[in-house]
Amino acid sequence: MNAVDGSDHYERAVEGPSPSLLVIVLDTNPHAWALLAPTLPLSKAIANILVFINAHLAVNNANRVAVVASHSHRAVWLYPNPPSTSKDVEMSDGNPTNLDDANKYRPFALIENSILSSLRNLISTTTESDISTTSTTQMAGALTLALTYINKATLAYSDTGSSSKPATAGLESTDLPTGLQSRILVISVSGDLAHQYIPIMNTTFAAQRLRIPIDILKLAGDTVFLQQASDTTKGIYMQLKSPRGLLQYLMMAFLPDQLSRKHLVAPTEEVVDFRAACFCHRRVVDVGFVCSICLSIFCSPPEGAICLTCSTHLMLGDYGAKPAVVPRKKKKKRKINGGVETGSARGTPAPGE
Repeated sequence: MNAVDGSDHYERAVEGPSPSLLVIVLDTNPHAWALLAPTLPLSKAIANILVFINAHLAVNNANRVAVVASHSHRAVWLYPNPPSTSKDVEMSDGNPTNLDDANKYRPFALIENSILSSLRNLISTTTESDISTTSTTQMAGALTLALTYINKATLAYSDTGSSSKPATAGLESTDLPTGLQSRILVISVSGDLAHQYIPIMNTTFAAQRLRIPIDILKLAGDTVFLQQASDTTKGIYMQLKSPRGLLQYLMMAFLPDQLSRKHLVAPTEEVVDFRAACFCHRRVVDVGFVCSICLSIFCSPPEGAICLTCSTHLMLGDYGAKPAVVPRKKKKKRKINGGVETGSARGTPAPGE
């Protein structure tokens, strides 16, 4: 009867492309953006990022996006807004004017309004003491928030009754996951993050385990550990020489998801800096001392040869001792040709020989 009345048409499930979740970590370090303002001001960068977000959502109706701000002293959600802890409901006269614009797609306008209002609130609540006490950004905290949101979204997607596998497969499988495609895009403008070496590496290994690529877009500065995170998770690392072309790089290099990158040649760095930071002074070192128990790295032997992490006695051997100098043996000189000393085995030939 199915062939007659066509009821089989309603029983078939329509399988479309897998949805993609993009979590953007935006570095909002005030010191770095002040130096980058003559080339690329923050307002123009936000406008380019909003266009990129709209393009990501337009690729698939099921695509999702989240934005985290990595600020000087904290990591803050820009979108979606965290739920309010107060029980009072704030009443407003009406919707913002930009949401009623007939020439703008309403979901795009909602995301734009949320990101801009959250960013204004973040900048207005930043005090002078926050800026003067530190010149770095809380990148490790922002990456942690991104991973927790991806894990929550993956669990929610797997509980909807989808027959596809979630994107939490093991490292031994080589095929790409068929569930929710999640990735992290870090837009960084800060420099050295050596004091956050341990938490950044922890988030990197967690993303590698979950098979979540971390893409890095460097607008300014140079960070060794973000490059290592991109290489470990098989993401894309780009350091822009001309930050004014931000939108072009975003659309051409970072818009394709994992399934699309399988058919493309993604730009990446040929040489990766694998230097580490010492656990004692948080300095990037080329050669260091490693504890054989906890694998802690030290730029110099700690006091008393005791590991600062696990308190294990380090066997340094003869490190620091003066090397033994062995005197060279002097060659015996022979007397040839009437008592003339020479250091060679055979004397100087006389005329006529």
